Amino acid sequence: MRPQAPLAETLRARIVADGPMRLDAWMAACNTAYYGGEDPLGRDFTTAPEISQMFGEMIGGWAGDLWLRAEKPPCHLVELGPGHGTLMADALRLLGRLPGFAGTGLHLVETSLALRAIQRARLAGWAAHWHDSVDQLPVDRPLIIIANEFFDALPIRQRRKGKELHVGFADGLFLPAWLPADGDDAEWSEVAVAIMASLSARLAVQGGAMLIIDYGYGGQVIETVPFDTLQAVHRGEKVSPWRDPGCHDLTAHVDFSTLAAAAHAAGLAVHGPVAQGALLGALGIAARAEALKQGKPAHEAGAITAALLRLTAPNQMGGIFRAMAVTAKGWPAPAGFGMASA
Repeated sequence: MRPQAPLAETLRARIVADGPMRLDAWMAACNTAYYGGEDPLGRDFTTAPEISQMFGEMIGGWAGDLWLRAEKPPCHLVELGPGHGTLMADALRLLGRLPGFAGTGLHLVETSLALRAIQRARLAGWAAHWHDSVDQLPVDRPLIIIANEFFDALPIRQRRKGKELHVGFADGLFLPAWLPADGDDAEWSEVAVAIMASLSARLAVQGGAMLIIDYGYGGQVIETVPFDTLQAVHRGEKVSPWRDPGCHDLTAHVDFSTLAAAAHAAGLAVHGPVAQGALLGALGIAARAEALKQGKPAHEAGAITAALLRLTAPNQMGGIFRAMAVTAKGWPAPAGFGMASA
């Protein structure tokens, strides 16, 4: 792969002048360049909405059901990091049939100009508004927010054995550098918690709900907390996160416990997390798959079944990914989660 020379040189000069960069600063710089360049979706990784229309339709059904049981309030539908706009297009195909929903505002938080252009074409016919950050979202109505594979790309920090991970430069290479630091072993994202706290405060005042789907850990499941989930992916293969900055996707597992704590602090009800497969199953994805297979030739029906398994099977995305919802006071419990957590 070809290194992104301008970014690499900028980072090298910064490290030489100021010393090793903290991991979160490195990750922020790399992902800003990565998502600001050519479209990475389908090249380096594939998200659930691109696997099948069923995923977006289930999310649309989830949002529509919640909106109906909340007695159809004027609101804004929001997606964070909408990729190609596929999830939202599939969701709106269903939501657009609900009487009164057409007046709902559509807002997309997206910094990539390349992805915005694709989203604009995919969502033609809907009056969408684009924002660079969650702070720019409107404040006049309740928000129904969808965040699918958004939090995993936010910068993280790592601390182990009294040292914190930084990125240094030596002999022409970027490489990990551990510098002394106080505190217990941990991997955490200050940015993720700040965004969750900001959105939770909004929901507490404006009303509404948020659905988060991502790979991660924490919540009601007792498990060992990992201290190193950082990974880089290029063309579907794992590569070094220090090599060719800005040329591949840097992600980390999402700590749902810290997101839930931020929501609880704002007075929101937290639902889940549950496995993605469990959520999609509760929302009726199996029945939708059967409906889509009707009248299809065997190879097309087989592809639908394969997509269903990829999205829901415990040993595939159905078990790797988790879903968590938060709701404002007075809003109904969302479908697919059962009772809210304490």
